[in-house]
Amino acid sequence: MADISLPQAARPEAGLYSFAQQFWDFVRVLWSSTGKWNLSFLTVAVIGVIVATVFGQVWLNSWNKPFYDAIQQRDLTGFFKQLLVFLEIAGFLLVLNVAQAWLREMIKVSSRQWLNIQLFTEWLKPRRAVLLARTEIGVNPDQRLHEDTRHLTEISTDLGIGLFQAALLLASFVGVLWGLSKSVVFSIGGMSFAIPGYMVWCALIYAATGSWLTWRVGRPLVGLDAQRYAREASLRFALVQASEHVEGIALNEAEAEEQRHLEAELRQVLVVMRHIVSATARLAAITSGYGWIAIVAPILMAAPVYFSGKITFGELMVVVGAFYQVQQSLRWFVDNFSIIADWQATLLRVMSYYHALLEVDQLKEQGARITYLEPQPDRISIENLAISLPNGSAELAEQKIEIAPGEHIRIVAKPGTGKSTLFRAFAGLWPWGKGTLGLPPRADTIFLPEQPYVPPGSLRVALASPFAPGKFSDADMTSALEKVGLGHRLQSLDRAARWERELSAPELKQLALARVLLHKPRWVFADEAIDLIDRGTVSVIRQNLGQTAIVATTADENADGFYGRTFHLIRPDTVSVAPAPALTATMPADQG
Repeated sequence: MADISLPQAARPEAGLYSFAQQFWDFVRVLWSSTGKWNLSFLTVAVIGVIVATVFGQVWLNSWNKPFYDAIQQRDLTGFFKQLLVFLEIAGFLLVLNVAQAWLREMIKVSSRQWLNIQLFTEWLKPRRAVLLARTEIGVNPDQRLHEDTRHLTEISTDLGIGLFQAALLLASFVGVLWGLSKSVVFSIGGMSFAIPGYMVWCALIYAATGSWLTWRVGRPLVGLDAQRYAREASLRFALVQASEHVEGIALNEAEAEEQRHLEAELRQVLVVMRHIVSATARLAAITSGYGWIAIVAPILMAAPVYFSGKITFGELMVVVGAFYQVQQSLRWFVDNFSIIADWQATLLRVMSYYHALLEVDQLKEQGARITYLEPQPDRISIENLAISLPNGSAELAEQKIEIAPGEHIRIVAKPGTGKSTLFRAFAGLWPWGKGTLGLPPRADTIFLPEQPYVPPGSLRVALASPFAPGKFSDADMTSALEKVGLGHRLQSLDRAARWERELSAPELKQLALARVLLHKPRWVFADEAIDLIDRGTVSVIRQNLGQTAIVATTADENADGFYGRTFHLIRPDTVSVAPAPALTATMPADQG
């Protein structure tokens, strides 16, 4: 069997779609959006606020010396003076913190808006979504396009701002700590010596040790978070499916069976969550212990100098403050590892999906394909047509067919023969097979699937789709609805509702026919959509769509006088064309 798959770059388990490439794609998508200047302005503004905040932090750390020296010397005047200075610094930092919080949240909103729009644009390019849906990576796209995208933009903003601030604080306070380390002199056996940057090296070693331990203990969280998102998506899909079919479940008294299915999906989620709990607990042991030791570590390191009387209590507190800022910046990785693991897993899911969207069009280029001729406005031509199926092939018994405007043609196929796949081939959604198809221009054609699609919104929107409702007059819409027997729905023409659930199955087909009457296309392809039509409907079609050709794929072999010619789709005894390619674009096995 021929195998068709996305390029290796879209398959992260192959190791080629690296983290660096994922991150670069993420940045590139945001930068290529129409909102890039808005994002740039917000980014520059938050950078300016962070720089000012770091200046305030250095100012606050310098304030420690005169304040604590005033306490040590019991200088009441100096004490109150420094309190006033503190209020000035605190007010300055408060304004900056509020500004930073506002800018951070606005970056989240803006980046989510433009990332989602870019993903929607790529996902809904003609025929792309339906093709990707047939691959493993296309399962549950709502999770990737909604929750994962929201989560990715929020975590990216928090981590990006935090990392930049930590780096700036590190650069600012390393110099302060290095200068203060000059006062650290050790005496051993009557000999005195100094270690340049002693406190800096202590902070580096302390932070590096904590980061290494955190990485060793916490790295399983990346894979576990990816598994959790995939299984949460499966559970969510199962819940939505159950919600959409509650009536069928009740009619079949299948509540207990459905509950067992949901509980099985939930157990899959809980298994991963228990692993995450264990991994998080192990990570907490490292991060918490690291944090508690950090309280006394700078004092212990500076204690020899302080007790020797070479620095004042105020200078000791400056050392402690600077050490705290340096190691706090260095321990950014330690404090945020679980979030980084979550971010990396989410980035993988979103950007792998985006990458697959860009590559999915290549699926059409693999395997034996039907030849589509240039659009022909006055006829449909079919020659030696066979379609590939996952388990073989099907072909039209008639080798050459031409269909003129106004004809009513029926293509009969037994269940399981591939009639719906043939319908997709007419629509260009299934190009695999052999032979040639000469089809009319898409603008002159309407496709009616077995399950009618009703876009969200009002009935007016549904009738006019894909055009704006203003393209058609109220009189034309009223006439179309009345002709198909939906006149009782006229009062709801502008009411927004979930019409695919509110209308009965016959009404949905009537609505689809009303849309055809309103648009008056020259060509209609239908998949069981106009079967079992009554004499009144036949009359309506003949009176209003006299020049419209109808090509219907159906399992109904009963002749009713509506169709002028009948053709047959058959499964040959010997396979005459390679089976349909297996669409195997995949994520890692645990990522739905």
